[in-house]
This record gives sequence, structure tokens and C-alpha cells, in this order.
Amino acid sequence: MSFGGPNPYQPHWPPNGGPPPPPPNTGPYVPPPTNTGPYVPPPTNTGPYVPPPTNTGPYVPPPTNPGPYVPPPTNPGPYVPPPTNTGPYPPTGNPYAPQPPYPPPNNPYHPYHPYPPYSPQPYPPQRNGSLWSQIRGLRGAEWPPLRELLRAGRPRIHGCVWALVLFPCTWFVIPPLLLCYSFARSARLRAHRLFPVNGHRRFDDPQVWRVQKARAWTAAVMSVLLLLVYGKPEDFGEAQQQYMLRLAVTPPLLLVSAPVVIAVLFRVASAAARAEMRSRVRAAGRSALWYVGAVTAVPLCLVGLTLADQETGTPDPWYSTVVTWALALPMVWLLFFLGFATGPAIRSGFNAADVHAALPALLTGVLVWEFAAISLAAGGTPPGPPLIQVLALLGGPASVTAVAWWEIGRLRDRYGVRLRA
Repeated sequence: MSFGGPNPYQPHWPPNGGPPPPPPNTGPYVPPPTNTGPYVPPPTNTGPYVPPPTNTGPYVPPPTNPGPYVPPPTNPGPYVPPPTNTGPYPPTGNPYAPQPPYPPPNNPYHPYHPYPPYSPQPYPPQRNGSLWSQIRGLRGAEWPPLRELLRAGRPRIHGCVWALVLFPCTWFVIPPLLLCYSFARSARLRAHRLFPVNGHRRFDDPQVWRVQKARAWTAAVMSVLLLLVYGKPEDFGEAQQQYMLRLAVTPPLLLVSAPVVIAVLFRVASAAARAEMRSRVRAAGRSALWYVGAVTAVPLCLVGLTLADQETGTPDPWYSTVVTWALALPMVWLLFFLGFATGPAIRSGFNAADVHAALPALLTGVLVWEFAAISLAAGGTPPGPPLIQVLALLGGPASVTAVAWWEIGRLRDRYGVRLRA
């Protein structure tokens, strides 16, 4: 279909192979106009020629050197290498490895978890062998609670342990042992909390420890040799008595000597050191009061037990039984406490190392001369010729004093510990 002309979308001939249609006839041929008027050439020059300006002002040459030459800095500072890992991912062996995908932003419906969250898996309880191996491993370690000790690393207490505890023939042995273990563990925890095992080493210097150990072994060997060469049979018993006397006298002698040494050190120290030592002296004093209270309470408990035993003939015997148990159980705990606290307390000078790092060495140098005077007053001179007696009497305290002053000098040189301002 077309309007006013042929349809360009229809073929030029009818379909089915017919002849092409004739061309349309719109009228006679009309040629285009050749000349509609006189020729008018374009204008060649609309006015006088005006050349462009060559120089609009005086010539101003560019500046050759606007100022003094400032060379660039050759080394602005120390070389700072770039950070090797600035992101949250740890460095890997291959820097071109693909990074984990980042979570898509603004997705409140499905939180993105590229990896499952880490949750530590509980390990099964390790079996450390038998109950005897557990008991042998208590030395130098934290004592486990009684329930864990009886389980011996198992999920529950073994039936043989229950049979041993509940068997009537063992009631006079096993329950008291279990009760004593509970008391000993509680007293040990309290003693080591007040007097740490390594409290005498504020600065751990292995060289000082080796020298002290070598001096102690040398003194022990020399004492044995002196008794073997010059001693008599009664001298061996006297030496044992002096050793037990020294063990009994050491805690009260240390309690008396430590305040004097601390007062002298406090007097010669600087003002800043005094302010720092003041609070530490209070803490050391509280721990010393714990020890003094335990030592005082044991004789009082013994006196109470003696008075309770004298009341057994009264018509009301249950009263004395209750008093006996009420005094016996605390006394057992106090004895365990003194047993675990005495060694660390004497080594640390009742936490004197917390007050000043040089106080253990100073207290050792003072105590060794006090022990020499007590031994001389109690047992006389050592056996042997006069020269050997003088050397045995003064050699031990002099060697201990020399090691103590060497330790103080080492603390001053290596750790900056000063005695005086």
C-alpha cells in the first residue's frame, strides 16, 4: 500500500515470475535551471590590509636565575623500610597468593562467614599413670585437689580407690592421710603465696647462684674433713646439736636482725628510694606477722590440748573431746604452714628482697657472724690446732661475707642497685 507513489518495500515485478510493471508517468521532463541571474563573484578585499601586531610592548626576557640554587636533600633521614604486612592477613610464603574474599557490604540478612569460627576442642584428660606416679610428681609443682589426685588422670575415681577408702581395715590410715593432704595443700598454697619459693631472687643471676652453691658445698666438705681428721667421737654429736640449734635459732634471729638492717639501709638511701621502700616494708611486715602468729599459736594450741586432756575425768567428757578436735585441727594446719613457709621465709629474709634487692645479701652477711658468735658461745672452738681453730671459726663467715659483697657489687654494676644516695 502506498500514498502518492510506488511502495519501495514491494518488489519491482509482480510475484510468481510475472513481467515487471511499467515505470510511473508523472509528466514531461523539466531540466534544472542553468542560470538564474548575473554572476556575482565573492568579495576579494573588504578593506585595507591590517597586519597583526608584532610587538605590543618592550621586550622582557625570562628570568635566568630567580634565586640562589638550593640542591635537593640527598638524605632526608634514616631509611624506613615499608611495612611488610599492613593488613589483617598474616604473611604467607607466596606474596601473590589470592587473598581471602572480603565480606559483601550491607547484607543484614545473611552474615558472611568465609571460614567457620574457631572453637578450641577440649582435650581428653591425660592419664599420668598410677596414683603413686601422681604422688611422686607433687614435688616442685602445684598440688592438685584431692579429687583430681584420686582420679589419677581418669574421668572418674577408680573402683579400686573407692574400695581402699571404704574398706574398714584402712579407716585408721586412709581417711587421716586424705585429711592431712587437704590440710597440707591448703597450708602450702598460703605459705607460698606469702613467701614465694623464688622470692629471694629479685634478679635471676645464674652466676651468683653457682658461686653460692659452690661456697656452701666447700664449707660442708671442709667441716666433714675437719671432724674426720681432728674430731673426737663426742664432736660428731656436738656438731649435730649445733646444726639443730642453728635451725631453731634462725627464724627468731632473722626476725630481730632484719628490722635493724632495714632501718640502717633506709637511713642511708635516697629520698626517692625511701618512698618506694616504705610501702614494700609494710607488705614484708605483714608476711612476717603471719609467720610470728603461726609460731605463737602452736604452743598455745599445745597448752589448750594439755588442759583438755586434764578434763577427761569430769562427768561431761564430750566437752573435752570437742575442744581437743577444735585445737588439734588448727594446730595440724599451722604445723604444715610452718613447714612450707620456713625455708622460703629464711631464704628471702621474710620478703626482704621485695624491699630492696641487696637486702638478702646484707642479711646473710650479718646473720653468718651472729651464728659464729652463737656457735662459739654454745659449743666452743672447733677441734684441731689453734691455727685450724681460728681458720675454721673465721673462714666460714669471712667467705660468706665476701660472696655477699661480691653479689652486691654485681647488682650495682649489672642492674644499677645502689645502697646509698
